[in-house]
Parts: sequence; structure tokens; C-alpha cells
Amino acid sequence: MDCIVYPTSGLRGSISLAGDKSLSHRALLLAAMAEGTSKIENFLLAGVTQPMLNAMDQFEVKWELAGKTLVVHGKGMGSWRDAERVIDCGNSATTIRLLAGAMAANHCAGILDGSEGLRRRPMDRIVEPMQKMGINIHSTEGHAPLTLQPTKSRIRGIEYELPVASAQVKTCLILSALTADRPSTFIEPGPSRDHTERMLSGMGAQIMSDVIEGNGTKKFRVQVAPLKRPLKPISMHLPSDISSAAFFIVAGLITPGSEIIINNIGLNPTRAGLLEVLQKMNGIIATENITEQSGETMGDLIVNSSSLQATDVNGDVVVRMIDEFPILGIAAAFAEGETVVTQAEELRYKESDRIAMLCQELSNVGVDVTELNDGFRIRGQRRVRGGDVDAHGDHRLAMAFMVAGLAAENPIRVRGAEVVQESLPEFIPLMRSLGAEIICME
Repeated sequence: MDCIVYPTSGLRGSISLAGDKSLSHRALLLAAMAEGTSKIENFLLAGVTQPMLNAMDQFEVKWELAGKTLVVHGKGMGSWRDAERVIDCGNSATTIRLLAGAMAANHCAGILDGSEGLRRRPMDRIVEPMQKMGINIHSTEGHAPLTLQPTKSRIRGIEYELPVASAQVKTCLILSALTADRPSTFIEPGPSRDHTERMLSGMGAQIMSDVIEGNGTKKFRVQVAPLKRPLKPISMHLPSDISSAAFFIVAGLITPGSEIIINNIGLNPTRAGLLEVLQKMNGIIATENITEQSGETMGDLIVNSSSLQATDVNGDVVVRMIDEFPILGIAAAFAEGETVVTQAEELRYKESDRIAMLCQELSNVGVDVTELNDGFRIRGQRRVRGGDVDAHGDHRLAMAFMVAGLAAENPIRVRGAEVVQESLPEFIPLMRSLGAEIICME
């Protein structure tokens, strides 16, 4: 599907988004590991979460979804049956990595696989530490498919230092450690998102997080004790996804005459890096009606069109906005001055090589951009010429360039725009409700 986005004079209105993708994955999975019935409201049903739901059927975990309310009937740890068929994780690295840890903790067997894009993602990041824990897991030359068999003895608790900060890897190992023979410690070089720790703590698990300082550096430590009693079920209304809200935030900032309200957005500090960077760029973003539920902070965002200024992005903030760099690239193109992103090499291992593809397509619409080994340099001139781009099978690239079309000098045509269904099926209708002119053709 091709979508053409036309320049608009302003976006106005109030919108509500579906539940946070990361929280939807975790709430479903942890509810399936709990003992009792969980109720999860504002669950995200999209291409990235459907494979996790499908997997529950293979493990004989019962669930019902009515609208956006998901009910999961957990039987407790060790109750899952072996998967008789290959579990198709689609294009979701979160699904394959988190399921691997949950399957290990439940001592069940199965094969995890997915799309060609998923098969390119590195899996030894979870396989090697899981094998150190005595878990019988094997990859295919460092990639999917992954094969798990029940361990012959109890999982070993270990201390392990992750080479890169990754919430997916950390969560996989935390889940594996829940049924280990002793406490485990996992150390990261940066502050990855902590939804798993917050949710598990609320369910009765013993998890402690702290920061280790020494030699001028900080490391982030999580200590996990084996479960002494069953996990308690979940009752939670999920906040909306800040990674999805990012596209509407930047749309409001770069489109002249805009004022939009985005309701009930998750404001977990380990996910709020983009907000900090945009506000540093003189973005006018206000937060109201802040509340907290199940350890997660949420609130409404009010966004007004702004004259953005360039900035540098590096250090700890990179991992706290790792999914938002495509849309940051659009903001930087409409800013005044040179924005430089470094220490973001992890972007090369997402749904696409996001550094290469972002730079290629920015250049195609007239942006002065230079690709770096670990990031990019954008010389913003507060203008984008417009033209044709390709989504490269990456939902975030597709949405980012559709946002760019709202404020470009000429329309932007996005080829392969149907990929937005992966994470935000309502993206185009919501943009239209705010005043965007988007024409799509099969």
C-alpha cells in the first residue's frame, strides 16, 4: 500500500491511543505465569502482540479478548504444556526473547521462529547467558529458530553482565531466574526500560534494582530471588504507548498552527528520553493529570507547534529512546542547526538497519544527512522538500515519513505503508481525525 501525505496548515484535537506495546507483551506473559485470573484493560491488539496471544494457545493457557480488555486464566508456574508446533513469533523480537525466558522458567519445550526479518536479529544475547544458567536452549548460528528442551536439573542462578543495555534480554533472563536454585544478578551498562521489574514486584516477586558507581561510570543492577510463592494475578489499565505517541508529538511540533492533546500516555522515566530531548530542542510539551497505577506513571500531553533547535543525543538517553530515533530524525530535519546522534549502533539491529534506511530516505526527501557508524548527523534547515520514500518493512520508518509529509514543502509518498499495522493500526485514522490529509492506495 502507498500512502501520500499532503502538507497541512495545522493539527488540532484530542486523541487516545491503544495500550503500550511493551506493557501489553509483559502483562499477557506474566498473567499467563501467575496463579489466578488477570484482567488487563487497554490491551494492544496488533501485529506485534498477536503472536504472543497465539503462543498461549499452544501452552494451553486460556484467555479471552473483548474489545481492548484481555482476561487471562493463569495456572501458575510449571503449568504450561510443551509446544507441539513451531511457535511463529512473526516480526517481534520482544515475543521471541521474552517467550524463551518464560518457557525456561516453566520447564517446557518448543521451537521459536519468525519472519525473515526476525531471523536476522541477534539471539546469542539471550542464548549464551541462558546456557550458563543450565537451560537447554540452542540457536541457529546465533539467530532464530531457537530450540528449547526442559532442563534435567534446576536452573542455576548466576551473575551476568550484559554487553549492551537491552530490556528484552534483561527480561528474558529475569523470567528464567524466577525458578532458579539461588538468586541471580544481572548488570547492564545503561538504564533500559524497567516495566518487567515493576510489574513482577507488584505480583509478589522479590526484585531489587540499584545503580553501581565506580571509576566515573554507572552500571545498572537487577537482583532476582527465586519465587517462594505463586505470582499474583494482574488487574491493570495499561497506559498508552509513548513510542506510538512520539509520532503525534513530533507531528504537533513541526506542523504550524497545531495544538493536540494525547491522553493517558505512559511516562515511565526509562521510556521518556524522547520527551527530554524534544524539550531540550525547545519543543512546547506540557504534562497534565499525572497519575500512577501498578507502579507506572501516566498523564496527558499537550503539544503545540514549536521552533525547534538542534541538539546532540548520546549517553544514557539513547537507550531510553531507542525506538524513537526515526521520528527524532524528522524533528531534527525541521530544526535549526546540526543535530548529531552517536552511541546508537543498536539501531542497526532493529526491524531494519534504522541508521542506514533513515539516512537514505531522509536524503531522498531533500534533507542534508550524513550516516555515522553509530548514528547520524542532520543539518536541519526547518524544511523538507518532499518526494517518495520506502518503508523498508519497518513500521516506525513508515510512520515517521508520513509525519514528515504534514510539514514538507511538497507531499511525501510512503511505499509499503501497510506495515503500520504492526504496532499502531489506528495511526492513519487518528492522524486524519486531527486534520491530516492522507490518501492511501493498494
